[in-house]
Amino acid sequence: MVSTALSSILWIAAAADPAALARTPQMKAALDYAKRIEPEIIAEQRRVCEIAAPSHKEQKRGAEFKKIFESLGLKNVRIDEAGNVIGERPGKSARPNLLVAAHLDTVFEEFVGLKTSQTGNIITGPGIGDDCRGLAVLISMIRSLNAGKVETNGTLTFTANVGEEGLGDLKGVKHLFNHSLKGKVDAFISIDGAGLRITRISVGSYRYRLAYKGPGGHSFGSFGVANPMHALGRAIAKIGDFDVPDHPKTTFNVGRVGGGTSVNSIAFEAWAEVDMRSSDPKSLNNLDERFKSAIYQALNEENKRWKDKGKISVDLKMIGNRPAGEMPVNSPLVQTALSVSKALGFESSMGEGSTDANYPQSLNIPAITIGGGGRGEGAHTPEESFDITDSWKGSQRALLLAVALVN
Repeated sequence: MVSTALSSILWIAAAADPAALARTPQMKAALDYAKRIEPEIIAEQRRVCEIAAPSHKEQKRGAEFKKIFESLGLKNVRIDEAGNVIGERPGKSARPNLLVAAHLDTVFEEFVGLKTSQTGNIITGPGIGDDCRGLAVLISMIRSLNAGKVETNGTLTFTANVGEEGLGDLKGVKHLFNHSLKGKVDAFISIDGAGLRITRISVGSYRYRLAYKGPGGHSFGSFGVANPMHALGRAIAKIGDFDVPDHPKTTFNVGRVGGGTSVNSIAFEAWAEVDMRSSDPKSLNNLDERFKSAIYQALNEENKRWKDKGKISVDLKMIGNRPAGEMPVNSPLVQTALSVSKALGFESSMGEGSTDANYPQSLNIPAITIGGGGRGEGAHTPEESFDITDSWKGSQRALLLAVALVN
């Protein structure tokens, strides 16, 4: 039996020539349609972006995408246990099966105003590019395939998935590949954000919540007991002094801190959330070891400082684990993506990032992430913007790539 990874490589290597495919009457009609309906797709991009979808609370936006998938004629449309919306466009055969994804969730809480506005070619609104643009491209792809009456040899499965951002920890794609679509996907494309970049290198990350805990007490009356807040300060100072390599780029960040009761109370708990990243698993694991050593050194130093009076402890919990990975430049999937861009007459840059493609790559399933066209600024801020100039190129690129891979 040929392994999934090997069989995927074989069929991608035999994928249809994008330039020849683009000249066929059906595909040409679909590509022309994708460009023509871009104003309608932009309107959909704004509409879905105004439906709140924080990580772990994507239900409203997910329900809307279930309706959209059904209205566009996808088969077996359903919402799985994790909240992923899944729909299929069957080909002549069930395999190969390409999974095309865009994530539902945003980094913004429900109370953040999600109203979008447009001035000229610039649309502004939280999440308008990341990843409302990817979601809009899914709609464009399906509509264009239908308009061009494009038939495929293999099957296209579409998903609007949950849990890509922050502490979502790739919950959606992990569930897809471990449960809902386990063993049924031959390759994966995520459409995430703006631009025309191909993300082939997956930046891995470890995320932790650490909490120092102790007896606490009055700042004057109990003075002399070990202080969780002081231990946290020691730990953060040690983390801040880490030396990390530039190549492969390896990073660390203390993103959130909290704890304490009042200015005149010794904290009984002090906590922090820490993010560490690298595209190289070895570098990430090395940083992880140094991080753990630092937090226990801080614990011991704080206890020793007060001669073990009112000793404190530390609780360490991993809250995020994104595997690192890479699709080589010469891999059939990356080469097909580059050939598609060339066939459409534009260049695509390549880069690295942390996206839904991390997880299938860790399973040796060919996977990349592509931008949805246009230009984005200010991702993860309330002032995020999306420039619609020539944004249809992203829709066309995703459309031709998907069809090339299953023909």
